[in-house]
Amino acid sequence: MQVYVHKTSRLLTYMSKASLANKTLAPIALHSIETLGAHLRVARERRGDSLRAMASRMNVSVPTLRRMEAGDPSVSIGIYATALWVFDRVQYVETLMDPHEDTYATRLDIERSSRKRKGS
Repeated sequence: MQVYVHKTSRLLTYMSKASLANKTLAPIALHSIETLGAHLRVARERRGDSLRAMASRMNVSVPTLRRMEAGDPSVSIGIYATALWVFDRVQYVETLMDPHEDTYATRLDIERSSRKRKGS
């Protein structure tokens, strides 16, 4: 793994190389992340929480929370999951790719099954 080093004072902090996936992100996916970030911001503000208080609760920095609320796709999914947990909505993460809701894959399964029966 390639690591970039940024020297601040006497401390060294390591930042991983930016993912190429973020540069090729489909516009609709970026829009979804931006919408999620905006929704998280509204939820925080409606609860009367400051950026500092919410960042502390999530155990992240204020700049990271700002980036998340702005829909920055480089913020890890774990941080989004933490925010959802804080807002008591993390249970929805597991339903995102529920195989029972994947109608395209279900159609493929049916087609494969039909072909196997015809070939038998």
